[in-house]
Amino acid sequence: MKIYWNGERKNVIGSRVKELRKKQNISQKILAARLSLSGIDFTELTILRIEKGIRFVPDYELSVIADYFHVTSDYLLGRTSKE
Repeated sequence: MKIYWNGERKNVIGSRVKELRKKQNISQKILAARLSLSGIDFTELTILRIEKGIRFVPDYELSVIADYFHVTSDYLLGRTSKE
């Protein structure tokens, strides 16, 4: 698998995840716990690294995050401003 870098960032969804999390007024720890209910291991550190753009987000995690926030993957990826 070839990995493409976006400058120093390893993902483009971090700012959207942070924005959505803050809208719900929940901590990174609570978000991690709720996302972990999907069967994928999310930790507070995982969320922190996603939000800072220093962790790759595989497609299956992207799907779980989009489903949790009731937004499209395109919204998380910055392809649209419509949630």
